[in-house]
Amino acid sequence: MQDLLARAERASRLLKDRRETIVVAESSTGGLVSAALLALPGASAYFLGGAIVYTQTARKALMELADISALGVRAATEPYARLLAQTARARFASTWALAESGATGPTGNRYGDAAGHCCLAVAGPVERTITLETGSNDRVANMRAFSAAALDLLAQVLGA
Repeated sequence: MQDLLARAERASRLLKDRRETIVVAESSTGGLVSAALLALPGASAYFLGGAIVYTQTARKALMELADISALGVRAATEPYARLLAQTARARFASTWALAESGATGPTGNRYGDAAGHCCLAVAGPVERTITLETGSNDRVANMRAFSAAALDLLAQVLGA
């Protein structure tokens, strides 16, 4: 967790200095991104909330996104991560949103993505999406790698 805290600190400092807010919608990271952002003193100044959108049921209940296939999107893709970030941002009226969707392992997901595949998105005044492929089937290592990449992406977009 210590490596995640250092990454979260860069982003949190910028968010606090700018008086901007963040919301997080994560899947295969299981709350690690939110935990890192919340572990820092003063998190209530910038962290509005988060959701673990791990299943279709969660996506429908938490994001009101019932049938993403009708939108021409599937989970664990950059368009889906962007949609999830944009939806979370709108639902929380936040300056920024960070979203993640992937396959941690030890096997791939039902869409054919290999373990170690992750798509990340930041939505806000600037939007950016990336895909990460770790090549690993180590579930816990992938959760950490995905979380680190998400926090790094956020810091990059914020200009850290």
